[in-house]
Amino acid sequence: MSTAITVFVPMDTAAVAVGANDVALALQAEADKRGQRIKLVRNGSRGLLWLEPLVEIDTPQGRMAYGPVDPDDIPGLFDAGWLQGHDHPLAHGLTEDIPYLKSQERLTFARVGITDPLSLDDYRAMGGYDGLQKALGMAPEAIVAEVTDSGLRGRGGAAFPTGIKWKTVLETAAPQKYIVCNADEGDSGTFSDRMLMEGDPYALIEGMTIAGLAVQATHGYIYVRSEYPIAIAVLEAAIQRARQAGWLGTDIQGSGRGFDLEVRCGAGAYICGEETSLLESLEGKRGLVRAKPPLPAIAGLFGQPTVVNNVISLATVPVILARGAGYYRDFGMGRSRGTLPFQLAGNIRHGGLVEKAFGITLRELLHEYGAGSASGRPLRAVQVGGPLGAYLPESLWDAPLDYESYAAVSAMVGHGGIVAFDDTVDMAEMAEYAMEFCAIESCGKCTPCRIGSTRGVEVIHRIRNNEQRSEQLMLLRDLCDTMLAGSLCALGGMTPYPVLSALDHFPEDFGLPASAASTTQPA
Repeated sequence: MSTAITVFVPMDTAAVAVGANDVALALQAEADKRGQRIKLVRNGSRGLLWLEPLVEIDTPQGRMAYGPVDPDDIPGLFDAGWLQGHDHPLAHGLTEDIPYLKSQERLTFARVGITDPLSLDDYRAMGGYDGLQKALGMAPEAIVAEVTDSGLRGRGGAAFPTGIKWKTVLETAAPQKYIVCNADEGDSGTFSDRMLMEGDPYALIEGMTIAGLAVQATHGYIYVRSEYPIAIAVLEAAIQRARQAGWLGTDIQGSGRGFDLEVRCGAGAYICGEETSLLESLEGKRGLVRAKPPLPAIAGLFGQPTVVNNVISLATVPVILARGAGYYRDFGMGRSRGTLPFQLAGNIRHGGLVEKAFGITLRELLHEYGAGSASGRPLRAVQVGGPLGAYLPESLWDAPLDYESYAAVSAMVGHGGIVAFDDTVDMAEMAEYAMEFCAIESCGKCTPCRIGSTRGVEVIHRIRNNEQRSEQLMLLRDLCDTMLAGSLCALGGMTPYPVLSALDHFPEDFGLPASAASTTQPA
């Protein structure tokens, strides 16, 4: 009997949204009809989202890519001999040689799209659990030192040094400590957390386990937004398999050290992406921001010392432990070490995920990877870092993407989300939307955010209607100063970034001459 040919069809949410499940069913039915044996593997996405559903055929030459595949394309692909890697109008050659993918530096996403997400054998074959095996033989202080020396900073947006946070939790005495993964990915244009959880869940599980060993925490929670049902199902299945295989529990691989975790679903409130609001929600309370101090590292979940990191931060820890702090630190620039999965979205021809070392420019991402606008019109503005990020004009697209360089131009890298707009965008409308978003998503606890955002919508609306424009512009800047200085958390405190950047870089959209641009930017 002939050997079955392995065929990969993504089960990633983005691929499923454009018909990947239908493609998988049609593919299996056609193979059965023709009497051709295949082994159908539902993998994660490679991140080339404009080619989804992207089907890969495992051939002696390597994995051959075909996409975007529609169920109606299946018979013709079989006729062309795609199971042998033959040519077809939808063929892209070897997946690894596609320029978009070939020029990336995939450390955190090394396995995503390659392995069966739930196969522990696949995970182990590609270096999975090497970091945890090493950590099991290390003292907690040594694990923390390794993460600190790597230069890893929080990938959720705040960019706080991960090792320092862990050290604080380790040195705080308590009967119980927790590891909490913030997987409440709510920023516009971001999807790396979801892709990682769906495509390589064991990386997150391993990273959280290492964090538990590092700070002497024995229990963890993954707080996932309810809009991610595939991620939730994959994580729960992976946790069960890891537990059965001895990678979770009271005695990890016979080491005498224990850690276990579970998934918790959020109800979809944007504010619960803020760490203290998330902790309130985990405790079964309404998602309201807590005043700090105390910091969660000292009094977090249920009042106990708690590490709160996002998905990418924790999923990066295994490669640091496995290969050493120096290996990871060699990527990047300045104080921004390692890599970041940038996510290209909006009006962009080749949207998807690009993992590169810090230092790449926005212009490179937009044109060398994104291939320009999807509309064919010139790109005009780019929002980096989610709905609280600044809108950057073309004059700033050559600044290196790293935390300090972007802070110097009153912008932020954030979670790595990049949303592009062409020259038809109305930036005054986008500024009004930023205030409206804040008004809708505010938890209501502090006045600058709750009231300021509502007044902000009204003020920008008057500016756009040329109602006492000069006076309203002064009022808008004063309002932004109040929100910046007085808000309890980043929602109110950073909403002025998109508003002021739109006003300063695109004054003509507010009815002002281009020379009227102010240099006033968020501090």
